[in-house]
Amino acid sequence: MFKEFSPGIKISITRSITTSFEKYMNDIGWNEEKFNIEKFVQEWKHYITGSSSWYDKISDEVKNDPTFHEQLAEKINETIDKILSEAPTKEQMAEIEDLQKEWGEEFDYSCKTEAKYVIEKYKELLKKKQNN
Repeated sequence: MFKEFSPGIKISITRSITTSFEKYMNDIGWNEEKFNIEKFVQEWKHYITGSSSWYDKISDEVKNDPTFHEQLAEKINETIDKILSEAPTKEQMAEIEDLQKEWGEEFDYSCKTEAKYVIEKYKELLKKKQNN
């Protein structure tokens, strides 16, 4: 079924999963113990019905097809696996090292997207600390 979709729809589906996953993980502070796949899927469904471009382009018949749901589940798993396996860049690691020195604490991160979160979070905290 996925094979029949246009490249644009395939890309949009992947982008919606990526965007939703990143937002969800940021919301829970990348705390693996707080991760709940059902909550993530709920947030993703909310995102695709309100913000994505592909959802309205697929017929209700396809949306209700169990095969479509199986393939979506596979796509979600593939996309999350890809996000979690993408190593942080050298630039991110260097920036985090500098932030750790400035903050005086080590930060845990294991992938490029989590590294991005760590950098943004600690830059915000340092900015607040400097403004006080």
